[in-house]
Amino acid sequence: MTNDLQASSSCCSTSAPNPAAAGNGQENLLGGMSDDMTTCPVMVGSPVSKNAAEATGLYRDFEGERYYFCCAGCGPAFDSDPAGYAANMA
Repeated sequence: MTNDLQASSSCCSTSAPNPAAAGNGQENLLGGMSDDMTTCPVMVGSPVSKNAAEATGLYRDFEGERYYFCCAGCGPAFDSDPAGYAANMA
């Protein structure tokens, strides 16, 4: 039941690829964060590869910081309230 709620409320239910899953799909996203990994400020807790997000344009710069997104739907959401979403990363 929880998965149904997440799927219906997720901005990431688009067909855009998740940059965290880029590559061969064999990355261990639960084994800790490498320098390349961060989390999405919109879908808090969703892992994001910085390199993959930059390669696909899934990022925004706000007040001197770069924020990386897990999917194409998160950029427009971030644009609607960048200060609020940036606070998620503090």
